[in-house]
Amino acid sequence: MADVFPSFSGENLNKEKKTIPDDYIEKNLIVIIAFQRWHQSLVDSSIDTLEKMGFGDTHYILEIPVIEKTTWFRKIRLDTLMRSGIRDSDVRARTITVYTNKANFTDKFSIVNEDSIHWFVIDHVSHEILVRGEGLISPQDISWIKSSSK
Repeated sequence: MADVFPSFSGENLNKEKKTIPDDYIEKNLIVIIAFQRWHQSLVDSSIDTLEKMGFGDTHYILEIPVIEKTTWFRKIRLDTLMRSGIRDSDVRARTITVYTNKANFTDKFSIVNEDSIHWFVIDHVSHEILVRGEGLISPQDISWIKSSSK
């Protein structure tokens, strides 16, 4: 039996509350989780690869920055900085920030380290994890994602 992707909530950069994967019911999801600011280049490259391969048409692609729970003021400041750097409303919609206890979050997803990005392909009906990986999405990963999505 496959693992079920745990549900969690956050707010996208358009200030809309979203619950993943529950709010995404029309097609499978690719969720990319990042923990460090320097992970952004890995996230951007992975999303660029996925979009070039047409996955943006067949899957929801979500970017999830996970940030240690902080003060209200710091949260507002970080959200404002991220919004100011991203003008595209589609990119803002797919970027869902989660402020939480990172240790609890990583435990829930069986993530053993925050050294790189972690990504998941999730069935939109059962919420089962079809494929999961760590680091930049490679050509081999693209093959796995394609075969899992049939």
